[in-house]
Amino acid sequence: MRALAAALFGLTAAFLAAGIAVNPATAQDKGSTVKMKVLVDNNKAKAYEVTYAPGAENKGIASTTIRIVRALKGGTLERIYADGKKEKVVWQTGEVRQVDPGPAYTTKNIGRGELHLYVVQLK
Repeated sequence: MRALAAALFGLTAAFLAAGIAVNPATAQDKGSTVKMKVLVDNNKAKAYEVTYAPGAENKGIASTTIRIVRALKGGTLERIYADGKKEKVVWQTGEVRQVDPGPAYTTKNIGRGELHLYVVQLK
């Protein structure tokens, strides 16, 4: 798994160094304080940053691919699954995790401060 994480970060660094992220797009959910900034989006990978203000929710997150996530600024999220199950996820600044595919969930920043994540997923 460490080899996969190293490969994904190496791939992202190579894309950024090659100038593929020339026109980063910024998206924001209307009426929300969750911001997403896409850095790379091509046929091989997607890299983006997500920022959650305190209390912000991001609905309907589901993925069929593995994501490597690094906390640029740590905090606490709550995952709320369709069946009502809740899971608390604490991120320490600088921490890197692999997030495996799974069922859809909503995330909510239940911490006091802003949470900022860097995400890389292969397509």
